[in-house]
Amino acid sequence: MNTDLSWVLNDVLEVRGARHAVLVSGDGLLLQRSDDISRDDAETNAAAMSSMQSLSRAVSSFVGSGNGVWKQTLLEYDGGWIFLSAAGQGAYLAVSAAPDVDMEAVSFRMQKTVVALSKAMSVAPRSAHGGGS
Repeated sequence: MNTDLSWVLNDVLEVRGARHAVLVSGDGLLLQRSDDISRDDAETNAAAMSSMQSLSRAVSSFVGSGNGVWKQTLLEYDGGWIFLSAAGQGAYLAVSAAPDVDMEAVSFRMQKTVVALSKAMSVAPRSAHGGGS
């Protein structure tokens, strides 16, 4: 599947202060990037985000008994934030943002983006009456 889904990722960047978005596979491959990040930067960050989600999952039991299902990781830096969340089976969405971003708005928009991605990437079942071989 080589579908351009950057339009879906660009939607999350409508939140004031959101900077870049990448869709990453569990093994660190860049699946898609927003328009405003170079391919090289996106690939470098995709590999790092894959490692980050793996680390986040590894420490999920730290939250307590039976509640250790990872959903989102939030990283804070002097220059802003990184939001990382599950985006379906084996895919993760990472968004970078400015220090003053509305964190609730970014999280909400990321959830919307994950839903849009799942719809855009789904394939309708083939009809048995398609007349193929």
